[in-house]
Amino acid sequence: MKNIVSLVCGTIFGIGLTLSQMTNPEKVIGFLNVFGDWDPTLVMVMIGALIVTGIGYVVSFKSKKPLLNDQFYLPKSNDIDSTLILGSIFFGFGWGLSGYCPGPAIANLMINSTEAVYFITSMLVGFVIIHIFKAK
Repeated sequence: MKNIVSLVCGTIFGIGLTLSQMTNPEKVIGFLNVFGDWDPTLVMVMIGALIVTGIGYVVSFKSKKPLLNDQFYLPKSNDIDSTLILGSIFFGFGWGLSGYCPGPAIANLMINSTEAVYFITSMLVGFVIIHIFKAK
């Protein structure tokens, strides 16, 4: 049952990314270009996402456990450390340069986007690099 619900949720998420044009790197770069030809349309997408997330948190925290699991898995740390800051910087640069973040990049694999393949490959290389450094 968990796998079916995960597939349905992932499909809905992918459809939402596509309808909101978050899978279009040019649309995202236009949104990030606040000093040029700024495209503010993705502000509404982000506001909508924040509303849905907020409602989800309120409903979740009123429950003793998730519907399809034995417990909630919440972050154990609130620390703002160098790893978080450096990772955020790299994520921001990657998003700004490519117009992709992980979800839309994976969704773009369905349309054989070469750019998405390059992005995901670079992301995976970054995962391996950080894993090597954290192991030391």
